[in-house]
Amino acid sequence: MPRMLDVSDDVRAEIGDEEADRLLAGETAPGSYDCTSCRTPGDSEQERTSTVLFIGDETAVLAFAHAGCLPSQVVQVTEEQLQGAVKSIAGDTVGMEPDATAPDTTAPEQAVLGVTSGLVLIGGELHPALVVEPTAPIARPGTTGAGGDDFLPLLIEQGFMPLTELSAVPPVLHGWSVLLAVGQLHAVLQPGQNGGRPVAWWQAHEPLQVTDGWRTAANKHQRVLMFAAPVGSIGRQPREDLLRDALDKAAANGQLVAAALPLAGT
Repeated sequence: MPRMLDVSDDVRAEIGDEEADRLLAGETAPGSYDCTSCRTPGDSEQERTSTVLFIGDETAVLAFAHAGCLPSQVVQVTEEQLQGAVKSIAGDTVGMEPDATAPDTTAPEQAVLGVTSGLVLIGGELHPALVVEPTAPIARPGTTGAGGDDFLPLLIEQGFMPLTELSAVPPVLHGWSVLLAVGQLHAVLQPGQNGGRPVAWWQAHEPLQVTDGWRTAANKHQRVLMFAAPVGSIGRQPREDLLRDALDKAAANGQLVAAALPLAGT
């Protein structure tokens, strides 16, 4: 039976016309599935469904998502992340800490970006948020020796907005996105060079577990608020109310930038 599948040109180019046509005809696509984003059931015979192809260093996995949760796309991930996704799809989910770190791809030093997820109340509504803080000052690429911290200037040059208070939702930064797949946080993506495929700006060592409330809010708004602050501005806060207090203080001190990032890219 034909399926209500969306197969993007990028996915078709990777899997080939023959396999894409077999999917659309229902020969190889499942009827029911668990959405790779929100993890709730879907039915490709009854509702529009996106094909999402995860490509690692050596293997690839085709997953399915509600079209309202994710567009059909190709996602480049590390082989380790891909194997973790396979385990999660199979129901063997690895336990995660409430935050995670990954090497900063923008800095010549081996600084690490700490990323914490939480819900932030703005305008009487809860929004899913990621708070990013490096473990050391970030130097501008190409510079050598001791210098200042260019973390916020670098992000401002990319389109992030300085905040003095958390009174309104920051504007959407198109081209950037947050990859939420298999119900877990995988990466923050930035535009590729010369309009190419998005690349990871930050990538979790292992998929980061988020709360049901955070995932629900992300799927409701279809975007995630990303806040960034220099080293020592936020710290590791054990509760969301303390995290909010730290964000307010960083903003008041002129040490906070933010943007709203679309969910899963464009």
